[in-house]
Amino acid sequence: MFRFLARLTRDAKGATAVEYGLILALIFVTILGGVSALGNGVTGSWSSLANTVTSAA
Repeated sequence: MFRFLARLTRDAKGATAVEYGLILALIFVTILGGVSALGNGVTGSWSSLANTVTSAA
């Protein structure tokens, strides 16, 4: 395994793959943060709507 990693660091294709992996991880973290923030807002809206409907009934 160590030989593979050492060879991968010398190989330009390996460096490109690592860069793409880091970019993909950054995009994933950004999307996860956005979904989390949006999810909290949507949950609050649905709770408010449910309370309004319950009160009206």
